[in-house]
Amino acid sequence: MQPKFKKMLYGGDYNPNQWPKEIWDEDMKLFHQAGINSTTINVFSWAKIQPSENEYDFTELDEIVDTLTKEDVQIVMATSTGALPAWMVHRYPEVARTDFEGRHHKFGHRHNACPNSPVFQKYAKRLAEKLAERYGDNKNIVCWHISNEYGGECYCENCAKAFRVWLKDKYKTLDEVNKAWNMEFWGHTIYDWDEIVPPNDLGDGMPWGSGTAFAGMSLDYMRFNSDGMLNNYKMERDAIRKYDKETPITTNLMGTYKGLDYFKWAKEMDIVSWDNYPSYNTPWSHVAMTHDLMRGLKDAPFMLMEQTPSQQNWQPYNSLKKPGQMRAQSYQTVAHGADTIQFFQLRRSVGGCEKFHGAVIAHAGTADTRVFREVTRLGKELEKIGSRVMGSENHAKVGIIFDWENYWALEYTSGPNRDLRYVDQIEQMYNYFYNKNIAVDMIPIDADFSKYDLVAAPVLYMVKDGVAESLEAYVQAGGTLITTYMSGIVGQSDNVHLGGYPGPLRKMAGVWVEEIDALAPEQRNKIRFADGTEEECRLVCDLMHLEGAEEIAQYESDFYAGMTAVAKNQFGKGTVYYVGTDLSESGLAKVLAMAADSAAIQPVIGEATALEITKRQADGEDLYFIINFKDEEIPLPAVFDGKEDILTGEKVQGGEMLKKYDLRIVSVPRA
Repeated sequence: MQPKFKKMLYGGDYNPNQWPKEIWDEDMKLFHQAGINSTTINVFSWAKIQPSENEYDFTELDEIVDTLTKEDVQIVMATSTGALPAWMVHRYPEVARTDFEGRHHKFGHRHNACPNSPVFQKYAKRLAEKLAERYGDNKNIVCWHISNEYGGECYCENCAKAFRVWLKDKYKTLDEVNKAWNMEFWGHTIYDWDEIVPPNDLGDGMPWGSGTAFAGMSLDYMRFNSDGMLNNYKMERDAIRKYDKETPITTNLMGTYKGLDYFKWAKEMDIVSWDNYPSYNTPWSHVAMTHDLMRGLKDAPFMLMEQTPSQQNWQPYNSLKKPGQMRAQSYQTVAHGADTIQFFQLRRSVGGCEKFHGAVIAHAGTADTRVFREVTRLGKELEKIGSRVMGSENHAKVGIIFDWENYWALEYTSGPNRDLRYVDQIEQMYNYFYNKNIAVDMIPIDADFSKYDLVAAPVLYMVKDGVAESLEAYVQAGGTLITTYMSGIVGQSDNVHLGGYPGPLRKMAGVWVEEIDALAPEQRNKIRFADGTEEECRLVCDLMHLEGAEEIAQYESDFYAGMTAVAKNQFGKGTVYYVGTDLSESGLAKVLAMAADSAAIQPVIGEATALEITKRQADGEDLYFIINFKDEEIPLPAVFDGKEDILTGEKVQGGEMLKKYDLRIVSVPRA
């Protein structure tokens, strides 16, 4: 695949406007020393560029761009629209957001604009256009970065009016709205469009439980909010395109962030970028899964826009990265599809709430720090291997469906168990494949399933029109599908598919779920497999009847002891596994092993190892990223004996011991 950039971008957020100019010269020297070849600038400079309504001042930004251009530093140019200037909120209070509790905000913070404010849209578009007109022909600008970490919601009158327009476009008539939201419930029938109010705490939103009395309404508001912010992104993108027709345009996403439908967003982005901030105890499997999700948004290499070189400042416990950890984490990112490594931030701020957020250049302002030395080492390595890695592709035969609308719907539903969380359920399945070094693609609900030998669809609670038919066609043609409890329950408006659970998946799964039991945190059940193995289960238990499926395991206790807990059904040429309860890790692994075997799924290499091994396919070679994230030394698999480590240019030896955070990037020529 043709890479988006000529070189692997290595750098990050840079705010020279916070420092006197003599510091800029020091920064340039340190950047070159560390191998920093790119900077992301102008992220939060709206107030500096536009000090009043009709005044623009690009003097300082011109100097910053000129300095970086003369130093041949690549520039990721942000549009600054992620935080409003004070004058705008003072003069036009309606540009600020109204929160879920109904409180209209004053000036402050960031991500603070009402996405449906005509005033905000007017000035944001104008600023993006002026920036593109002024700098669009600068060859050192290699990417445009719109706004910053889009997120949040607004429930003001501007949004209420825009929501009604959005609903008219979707449903055409109020009868269809009432039907979709089941407004006969609680006598909520709507007779006039102006009677519709956003579902916040002053309306049908609830600050407890599921968060809503009418999930259909709240689902539509989530769709509307995601679409509204996406329209803001497209507005700025199109303004830039008036003056710059080619440079890639992006915005930084936030992994499994709930609020925005990233698969929909990715269609409008030239390249996906995201910010990776695991905490001190985030499992490495979760980080890998999120990278795979970001790659899966466009099925293409992505940008790492932000990570910290040392520590965060905003988490409860902001531990330092241990020696070697930043390097290993960076290479894990590249292994799963990144074509850039960028940091927040390049120089540590002197004040504000992020003054203790890690940076390449610490408050000491010197190169003589552990972090700077590690950044320098990584910079030299990426300069050496970047052209060999960029554009290479990740391929998988396992696809795990990640669907934002399903995410919203499952967590809006009132019952059966408040501890049932969408991302947790996805991660449980992902972990099995991660631990086996089996490559995974995170895929949308409308993916081409035929590319995969095995598709996992955990808690596929919402099954919209056409989804069941696509899955049936996939299985009938020979595919293997895994789905679980709380699947096939509702349609696109959270109205139940009548006729018995799992609704439109029932025929394919070969089971009928009569009831769903909920287990409190202290409660457990057990299941027994046909071979006598017992495993624990929790959260929910489907009470199911077989309708052609084969029993794989049954419950051991409670009044439904002896009923089927896990089933397998032959459907056409393929197979469906239905898991009716939240299994222990080993129990789920047992089922997934059966499914993987039936689909002939193979790990990246043949032998078992506790190392993380990921493969990217480049022209004429496979690049294996082998990383040790464990606390003990682990031997390098023998299959790599005599192969080239592209970091050192030397041959590796099978059996050599890798310490924690040690890694190898091994090239295996492809015939």
